[in-house]
Amino acid sequence: MSKYEAVFCVINAGFSDQVIFAARKAGAKGATIVKGRGTTSTEAEDLFKITIQPEKEMVILVVPAEIKDDVLKSVYATAGLESESNGIAFSVPISQSVGVGGFDEQ
Repeated sequence: MSKYEAVFCVINAGFSDQVIFAARKAGAKGATIVKGRGTTSTEAEDLFKITIQPEKEMVILVVPAEIKDDVLKSVYATAGLESESNGIAFSVPISQSVGVGGFDEQ
């Protein structure tokens, strides 16, 4: 079993602070924000009845595996598809890492 998980949250630009605040409430310590542009088809917009903003931010959090579910739930409650940030969140296990620390105090 992996000791750490990487949580990714892709949101409309300008909402990364909300995601980070929600993640910290669930026990996350830090985050990395990557700016980018999303692409989609008009069919996806019609299907989900949303307008997709092309400017995106991706918040990446490395968290202990045991708090991953809490972080995902907190982030999605704050910045999910039903919110103005129109975000998605997912996690992947980290099989190896270096330089990850500061979680032992929890």
